[in-house]
Parts: sequence; structure tokens; C-alpha cells
Amino acid sequence: MSGPEITLLGAVAGFTIYLGLPIGRMRNPAPKLKALLNAVAIGILIFLLWDVLTHAWDPIDAALSSHRYRSATGNAAVFFGCFGVGLVGLVYFDRYVARRAHRPRSFGPGAATAGELASTGRPTSSSAFSRFFDLSMLIAVGIGLHNFAEGLAIGNSAAQGQLQLAILLIIGFGLHNATEGFGIVAPLAAEGRAPTWTRLGLLGLVGGGPTFLGTVIGQHVVNDALSIGFLTLAAGSILYVVIELMAVARRMALKELTTWGLLLGIVLGFITDAVVTAAGA
Repeated sequence: MSGPEITLLGAVAGFTIYLGLPIGRMRNPAPKLKALLNAVAIGILIFLLWDVLTHAWDPIDAALSSHRYRSATGNAAVFFGCFGVGLVGLVYFDRYVARRAHRPRSFGPGAATAGELASTGRPTSSSAFSRFFDLSMLIAVGIGLHNFAEGLAIGNSAAQGQLQLAILLIIGFGLHNATEGFGIVAPLAAEGRAPTWTRLGLLGLVGGGPTFLGTVIGQHVVNDALSIGFLTLAAGSILYVVIELMAVARRMALKELTTWGLLLGIVLGFITDAVVTAAGA
């Protein structure tokens, strides 16, 4: 199988993320459905967090087992550094966005401020919908970083002549990405405000497109540190989003339903990961 064919299949694996995005168009779901959607998204993201950190730590474990301590130390520095940037960096970014959202905006002489727009009921940059769209974008960015590392795995396998493994990875990641699309838009569906198709398209591009890019790069570059860096950046951002969604779940005060939804999300993550596990990835 040629390089372009592998690249095309890598793109297909990434863009199956669009299969789960249309649920974000739901309008006015019932409160229990909102809580369930939010909880399932948390479960999927918890699984992804475990999956990402496990794959990122594997090269460090391998280096330690073979007594390559310098390599292990360098990769561990990348691991913890990028994980910290992905997690703590988003805290400061969110604070920056919040400050900007509360600044009055002017659109010309006599234009209303953001506060005045809010009093009229028109959407502002600090509205709940804007916040949940921002949260969905953060989820998409985190998943995109994760998917870039998956693309690297596909490309690396093909470059090393392991075409059967590459195909199995493409199938497994493609199935997995379909559930990741749901995880991206579940906060929007839970809010009951439908995003435009253009915004859904952008979310899918941010979340799924990196699989294609990773496949292209992975066929030419085999580098543990690069893979670890992208995986742990993804893990940090995913953990931040889980914290945010857990706060939403607590406000909904539907503990039993949230617990069942969380369990369902984790189970879905493991089930869709089964093909990749069977491939020995």
C-alpha cells in the first residue's frame, strides 16, 4: 500500500469524528437528558485521559527497563512539562478569556456595551452558550492533540512496513473518533443551544484533522519525545475539561444519573478501543 493511500485512510480515521457531532444540534433537551449527556462526555474523557497517559508513559517505561536512564529522564521531562502546560496553561488562558468577556465592546458611535446587550437578552461573549462553545473547543483541541499522536502511530507503523498494524490502527482509531465527536458536542447539547453547522464543522476539523497531519508526519519522522509531548499536552487539556464538566454535573444535582452516565462513557471508550488493543497497539 502506497504512502498516499495510507495518508488518505488516516484522514478517514480522523474525520469519523463528524459522526458524533450532529447531536450538538439538539434543542431544549430535558434536564435528565442534559445531565446524562454531560456525564457520558465525562466518562469518555476519563477513558481518553487514562489511554493518553498510558501511551505517553510507555516509552519511558521501556527506557527504564533497558537501563537507558538519560533517555528516560529526557522523555520524563517532556512528559511532565507538557502535561503541566496542557493543564495549568488552560487555567490562565480561561482567566484571560473571562477577563476579555467582561470588557465592554464598542461597535461604533452609540453602540451598546456588552452589559447592555446582555440586559436586552441578546447573546454576548460571556453568555452561557459562548462559554459552552469555548469548552467544546477546548475539548476539540485536547482530542486533536491526542489524535495527532494517533496519526503519528499510523504513519510510523506504515513507515516501518507494518501495514497490517497500520490498517488495524486506522480502523480502531476511526471507531474511537466517532465517540470522541459526541464528547466534543455533549456540553452544547446539554446546554440546549444548537451550534451552526459551520461551528460543528470547525470543531470536527480541530478534533479530527490532526489525525491526517500526524499520519503524514509519522511516515517521515519517528520520535518518542514528539509523540510524548503531544500526548501529554492532550492529557493536560482533557483533565482540565473533565474538572469543568464535573462542576457542571454537580450543579445539576442528579448524582445517580450522572454516575450511570459516567460509567456508560467509560465503557464506550473501552469498547471502541478494543480493535486497537487487539492489534497490540
